[in-house]
Amino acid sequence: MSNCHAGIQPTKNSSEAQEKVVSPQSIPDMNNLKKVAIIGLPNTGKTQIFNNLTGEYNIVANYPGTTIEMKRSVARINDQYYEIIDTPGLHCLYIHSEEEIAVRDMIFSERPDIIVQCIDASQYKQSFLLTAELLELETPMVVVLNSMDETARKGIWIDSVELEKRLGIPVVECIALRGLGKEELKKAIAKARTGSLDVKYGFQIENCINELTSVLPFDLDFKYKIASLYLLNDPFVEKYLESKFGAEKILSVRVAFNKFRRQLKGNVRQVITDKRSQWVNNLTETVVKQQKMIYQGFSHHFTQASRHPVLGIPIFLFFMAIVYLAVVYVSGAIDKFITFAAVTPVTGFINSWPLPVFWKDLLIGPHGILTLGVFNAICTVLPILTVFFFIFGCFEDSGYITNFTVLSKRIFAKIGIPGNAITSLVLGFGCKTMATLSTRSLTIPKEKFIAVFLIAFAIPCSAQLSISMAILARVGLSAFLIVLGALVVSEMGAGIILNKIIKGKTESCFIQVIPPMRFPSLRAVFIKTYYRIVSFLKEALPIFILSAAGLFIFDKTGLLAMTKQALTPMVVGWMGLPKDIIDVFLLALARREAAAGLILKMVDSHALNYIQSIVAVVVTTISFPCVANVIAIGKEMGWKTAVAMTVMIFATSFLLIGMLNGLLKVVCGV
Repeated sequence: MSNCHAGIQPTKNSSEAQEKVVSPQSIPDMNNLKKVAIIGLPNTGKTQIFNNLTGEYNIVANYPGTTIEMKRSVARINDQYYEIIDTPGLHCLYIHSEEEIAVRDMIFSERPDIIVQCIDASQYKQSFLLTAELLELETPMVVVLNSMDETARKGIWIDSVELEKRLGIPVVECIALRGLGKEELKKAIAKARTGSLDVKYGFQIENCINELTSVLPFDLDFKYKIASLYLLNDPFVEKYLESKFGAEKILSVRVAFNKFRRQLKGNVRQVITDKRSQWVNNLTETVVKQQKMIYQGFSHHFTQASRHPVLGIPIFLFFMAIVYLAVVYVSGAIDKFITFAAVTPVTGFINSWPLPVFWKDLLIGPHGILTLGVFNAICTVLPILTVFFFIFGCFEDSGYITNFTVLSKRIFAKIGIPGNAITSLVLGFGCKTMATLSTRSLTIPKEKFIAVFLIAFAIPCSAQLSISMAILARVGLSAFLIVLGALVVSEMGAGIILNKIIKGKTESCFIQVIPPMRFPSLRAVFIKTYYRIVSFLKEALPIFILSAAGLFIFDKTGLLAMTKQALTPMVVGWMGLPKDIIDVFLLALARREAAAGLILKMVDSHALNYIQSIVAVVVTTISFPCVANVIAIGKEMGWKTAVAMTVMIFATSFLLIGMLNGLLKVVCGV
């Protein structure tokens, strides 16, 4: 056991240095790059390996579904340029989801020169099954055993030297999160070679695969693997062949397949699965040693409790309380400091200039590009997002989010919300756009529609949630609880109604990979928070400034006053809000954080009372799907559905907000 990490050596300055990102201009020939595809089960560290090899940064989290689209970058390794491809999780080459289709089609169509299989060493059996399928591709490979530190804590030792001998390909141990094993992986890529798989499926099946291989198009790659998938009745392999060669050319393949298939007796899929499982068991017995007595400490017991139907709820509320208090007090202190150190001096300096009123209003007026644009983004919104992103990053890397997904499934299943959609719904609290794109793994149309609608409807994204917490904290804890209750009831009610009125089944298999709970690396969380903040500033700051300038022009031309007059019956009469809230609605069309920041300013200036503050937060949460989310809906569901869904959300929220306003007035005796 003492030598289990012998292959892992810290790289020089690995904790401080980042690889240099290669510029396209420095690459000799972009068309002749060797391709390295990083393949593996979900949540095995593929994106971190990608980051380590390329020097780029993509969000890494300790839960499945983080990578939903393939990412590509060029890296220089061992004085040679490679195109590195990060892929979504792949369980096997027999496809179950759209993400897996994209990964397999990439392998079949682009034929990567090297496959790097990333294995979380604590999920070795499931990963070895995928290894067996990848070896059948007869492509040079490297196996990366990731998270070796966690494996050792679980009393598991994988003999990487023996595994390398058995597979016939390089095997590298690493702890990707800490950059350990990076240099060894680079050397292994240069030595990648085709491995061997000693698995025989029996004379009849092998003969059938070989016969089917002979009738496949001559210029087709991976004939043996495609023939075996055809034999297993893979639902997508024939579509792939038709898209590549045309339906007429594949007709002969279909005829031959039907002929060969009739010659086989028994359950072919079961035979092939059993043979591969037997190979995995034999391999495991040879290369894996596990202690009989494994200490199950606090992490194990806390993991069990966090998804327990009774204990999980107070644990969730405890974490929510941490977020609430941090957003209120820590971000509030940062806001006051920035205001004291920067905003007040700058505003005072501009006021001291002998400028015309027009120019002062443009800079620091109610719709000034500094006050409503820059200061709103940096002083009001940024401190809140920084604190929230840091805490949310801790939740991601600890593995708590996946356990909350399991807890949510048990609760939502009782009211008819599809269990298979819960992961996407929970991801919506991070980013609604990413969550919407993740629904492509839902194969049943009814499930997918419900999930996409609920993500866009009453789930606040991380930015919206954090700023809403800060707003409601100004009003009181009761306001926060009322908004939370209103959103939960609205979301669950919408799920129940959609589940009743939409025809079709919602009985797809719900499989959730549960990563280990662990104490997050604070360094990794700080890095992730930094990149998220930089991304926010790059994307949002120009929009904040342009939105402020747009409102300024609207105000000076009289269009804003006309808009307020036209919307007064709806805003003042039905929603019970002041006319100035229309500024918030207009900002929400551009950027929800900008709108929420303006609400915060209105609360601080006592422009909104208790009821209005609650209603304003609910309005901005459920009435205005952000532009990026609408685009994602269009991409996944089609543009007609995206438009119809947006109209449905607006109409439903308009009705609910008026009802909420009326109910609060009755309860409060207004």
